[in-house]
Amino acid sequence: MDIVQVSAELAPWSKTGGLGDVCGALPKALAARGHRVMAVAPRYKAYEGAWDTGARAQFHLFGSRHEVAYFHLLRDGVHHVFVDHVSYRRPGIYGDDNGVYGDNLFRFALLCRAALEAPLRVPLDGGPMGEACVFHANDWHTGLLPVYLEGLYRSVGRFPRAPCVHAIHNAGHHGAFDAHHFAGLDVSTRWWPACDMDGRLNCLKAGITLAAKLVTVSPTYARQLCIDHGHGLEGLFAHRARDLWGILNGIGPEWDPATDRHLPAHFSADDLSGKAACKAALQRELGLPVRPEVPLFGVVARLDHQKGIELIMGAAPWLLRQDVQLVVLGSGGAQYEDWVRRMAREFPNRARGWVGFSEPLAHRIEAGADLFLMPSRFEPCGLNQLYSMRYGTVPIVHATGGLVDTVPTWDPASGQGTGWAFPDFSVDGFIQAIGWALHTFHGHKDAWRQIQQNGMRRDSGWDRAAALYERLYASCFSA
Repeated sequence: MDIVQVSAELAPWSKTGGLGDVCGALPKALAARGHRVMAVAPRYKAYEGAWDTGARAQFHLFGSRHEVAYFHLLRDGVHHVFVDHVSYRRPGIYGDDNGVYGDNLFRFALLCRAALEAPLRVPLDGGPMGEACVFHANDWHTGLLPVYLEGLYRSVGRFPRAPCVHAIHNAGHHGAFDAHHFAGLDVSTRWWPACDMDGRLNCLKAGITLAAKLVTVSPTYARQLCIDHGHGLEGLFAHRARDLWGILNGIGPEWDPATDRHLPAHFSADDLSGKAACKAALQRELGLPVRPEVPLFGVVARLDHQKGIELIMGAAPWLLRQDVQLVVLGSGGAQYEDWVRRMAREFPNRARGWVGFSEPLAHRIEAGADLFLMPSRFEPCGLNQLYSMRYGTVPIVHATGGLVDTVPTWDPASGQGTGWAFPDFSVDGFIQAIGWALHTFHGHKDAWRQIQQNGMRRDSGWDRAAALYERLYASCFSA
């Protein structure tokens, strides 16, 4: 197949979280399976190795003509295409220290327009893709792509059989704007009902309404979107339930303790000795007492409401009275960042907090910790629990979304399970799960080793997910 993925983020060039990781990894997995894949994203700055193709396109948006250029970089079998326009060349992807950019609707509408022209204009080996392709849009930023596909192309006989699949990574972000902005999109008012939600222009709703198929990042989250996690769009998701797929994300080869360049020692499921060395090195790096017998808890998270930081804050007074160590890496709300700093001051021999983000440190925490805390209020898929299991770090998660799909609770009778998933979103439920984990860590070493090895041997690679995406794309043509 010819596949055109379109996204606001594309790791390693642009990333604020899981969206960038997924949009950077899935195209590589699809290309490895023999497909011709183009990944289209904004050119936020000059990227090394990306060359100006000479292709140009002009679009009328918000009362003016705007020209974009296309830059191309072939890597890992994927044709990465960066859309160049002055509106993208700013310090942040969505905003800066002064807040969210006021013209984000224009910036991402322009991305959608430019992406639809990319397979026609960008020269590739074997020539441009042309009109026989699958468009794969991601989140609200590309929700207008099927509007333009239907309203400006199919209406004049272009892309007659090119379906659009819309991926929802987080339904909490709608891309909602005042209704009067619709006039600037240069599309017929016929398409306003698809975009209208409570009298406002809603980009996510447009994508959900008009895409041929929908996909989200775990089977449980797909069901939850139709019931209570759709952020006001539950009815629309339920209406389109037959077209809504749930496909778990994977993780890339850079998350492998046997080869990770960020680690002081390497290890595998068959030989965990290097994990002990990673734990000791992490304790030394952070100034904690080097004690192999003490359970070391790790947290790597965006510090916000979704990630259930309140539960960690609520459990911390009890947890840090135990003989444990706790390491937190992340940034977000001021109240959460203040708590991280305060916790580290109050428990200097047991807790460390790093406000901000460091990719190498994130790898070392995943490798050096014994347990990983991830009590998300909701979690479409989650990646950190997958990283943790790959590194023999046992996750304790809230049983929601992709977390419940990937972390089966340890069952001593069967020897199955990779961690603990607690059902009730409460401090008490969280503490109970931590208690079971500590009991197993201290009193059942063979069981603990089995849990670690179960997680490390879980297939979390992207090839499995890519095979399911193939089936999803194919279903668009057989419908």
